[in-house]
Amino acid sequence: MALRHAALAALLEGELSGYQLAKAFDLGVANFWHAQPQQLYAELKRLEEDGLVEGREIVQESRPNKRLFRVTDAGLAELESFTAAVAKPSFIRDDLLVKVQAADHVDTRTLIARLTERAAAARARIELFGNLLRTMRGDRTEEEFLLHGDRVGPYLTCTRGLAFEEGNRDWCERAAGVLRERERARARD
Repeated sequence: MALRHAALAALLEGELSGYQLAKAFDLGVANFWHAQPQQLYAELKRLEEDGLVEGREIVQESRPNKRLFRVTDAGLAELESFTAAVAKPSFIRDDLLVKVQAADHVDTRTLIARLTERAAAARARIELFGNLLRTMRGDRTEEEFLLHGDRVGPYLTCTRGLAFEEGNRDWCERAAGVLRERERARARD
């Protein structure tokens, strides 16, 4: 997947400025694709040059002018083609896993601290995802929203982000617990 597809998917929410697109990434697309704001601005320029998005300038009196972007028919066709292509399997690439792989040869107290930090970060993201899901659903139950909601795609990707972070939290807590127990057992021996 290229950044262009993630940006196009985020722009399906409606006409967005570069700043709003960066915020949309932080709140939704970042679940499955990370990009710095400067990468997004550069990608918007390329998308516009390729005719996949169309930008228009908004004149503002007390602030600098801004450009709003929307997906064109060619952009929708690009997303359709991307969606039809076979998806490559995902894989984990995480420096914390490398650190845990070396657990038998490094200071486990430091490793436990890193695992505890990651679990705390996962808990914060879990809360964020829960809030986002409730906001998207409104007063509907999840079942009602999934059957009748206007935009089910962002909701489903958010549920995947939630499951991912719950898995991170659970694994980090378990790994830290195992390492703590091993330390206690060594101290008793």
